Amino acid sequence: MRRTQITLAVALLFAIAASASAQKVTTDYDHKAPFSDYRTYKWIRPPQMPGPFMGPRVRDAVNSQLAARGWREVADDSADVGIAAHGANRQARSVQRFYSGYPGMWRWGWGPGAVTTRVDTYPIGTLVVDIFDARSHQIVWRSAAREILSDKPEKNTKKLNKAVAKMFKGFPPR
Repeated sequence: MRRTQITLAVALLFAIAASASAQKVTTDYDHKAPFSDYRTYKWIRPPQMPGPFMGPRVRDAVNSQLAARGWREVADDSADVGIAAHGANRQARSVQRFYSGYPGMWRWGWGPGAVTTRVDTYPIGTLVVDIFDARSHQIVWRSAAREILSDKPEKNTKKLNKAVAKMFKGFPPR
């Protein structure tokens, strides 16, 4: 009897520890956005991640999730949406500038239009992926995953892929 109680107590502690270390993912989107019309995407800029290796890994993980949903990356400005991703391995601020008007954020160069600047603060180990409508330049989808980075680099790729899969679960919204 005593051994069973100890076993149950240990199992309960492991369950609590596992849930405490689980990644938290939040997703929101524009309910009026025509997701059924979107089929192509372009990275607006390379993912902004700490360290030299995480940026390409984020890009690969997101590309994989979108390809599994029938989306295709294009190199020119014919994309239906633009994608940006950034992350932090410590409490960090992210400054985002969004341009309205042509050419705005879709081409290199300058053009007419207004600049909107937004500052966001993210906790340790957060990845944020934003998707923007190419025509309106408005954000249509955002997902954030916390606790994607660990102190052990060999675990980061596995945690990243798991987090991105959670972020894109149920994507595109219907």
